Amino acid sequence: MKFSKLLATLLLGGACAWASAQTIIKFSHVVAVDTPKGKAADFFAKKAAELTQGKVKVEVYPNSSLYKDKEEMEALQMGAVQMLAPSLSKFGPLGVKDFEATDLPFLFDTTADLHKITQGPAGASLMAKLEPTGIKGLAFWDNGFKSFTANTPLRKPADFKGKKFRIQSSKVLDEQIRSVGGLPQVMAFSETYQALQTGVVDGTENTISNIYSQKYQEVQKYLTLTNHGYIGYAVIVNKKFWDGLGADIRGQLEQAMKEATVYGNSIAKQENDQALDDIKKSGRTTVIELTKDERQALKQAMSSVHAKMADRVGKDTLKMINDGLAK
Repeated sequence: MKFSKLLATLLLGGACAWASAQTIIKFSHVVAVDTPKGKAADFFAKKAAELTQGKVKVEVYPNSSLYKDKEEMEALQMGAVQMLAPSLSKFGPLGVKDFEATDLPFLFDTTADLHKITQGPAGASLMAKLEPTGIKGLAFWDNGFKSFTANTPLRKPADFKGKKFRIQSSKVLDEQIRSVGGLPQVMAFSETYQALQTGVVDGTENTISNIYSQKYQEVQKYLTLTNHGYIGYAVIVNKKFWDGLGADIRGQLEQAMKEATVYGNSIAKQENDQALDDIKKSGRTTVIELTKDERQALKQAMSSVHAKMADRVGKDTLKMINDGLAK
């Protein structure tokens, strides 16, 4: 985004804030309204208005309608938008690569294990690493656990060899695919369906709800339930803006965020469960449920990724997460 456009937005936002006693929070995100993140954002807006008795109005801008994906973080840091909920891999370009630890394969066995981290001391420590960049972390929102799709069955590590898999930009995910002999292809989410349809890539990984909503079952013959990785978001706010709010307002917004997080995370689980049922009912994709031994073999094959990526995500961060999981 050009600086002049950002400056104009800042000046306009400042004029609007001056003209009204009501505090405006612009909450921008890149997904549709009818998604776990979209629903949680709307829930937060409603609770914020309720708990602050109308003193705060949260304006939610879904589908990148306010800023494009690559522009959001710059806009937040400059104060043109106050709140975002980006995927955790988005913090690497800011120099905070620790969040990429959550991309490590088979790091979490259950949702309870995941929440030990995201809702515990380790999660708070990760959020604190954002503050030197002018960002305050408020909460982690779940999308769910990822599984693999392909046009051939994926049951063992050898089944991945030589196949091209779409991934989002992440050095950790790149190494994950390479660890089983696959060929990682970084590609925009919006381009994935066509790439699968035309054979540009052979498969992909994502949460079940994303797989279903993007209609991958139309162009992929097999879905292997691996639950091998996590997709989540960090709800973040411009730190200067946040610190400038009154303590009472901050407290009310924190409560609204807690309630929105519980709601959003429950919606994520429900939608993944429903999507899996819908995929099975469609009859277009064969769903493969791995045996305990098959899942363990895949986990073992990808275990090298943890050691190779330790320096990138931070050995201290990785230890902190593993210690948290052990409790």
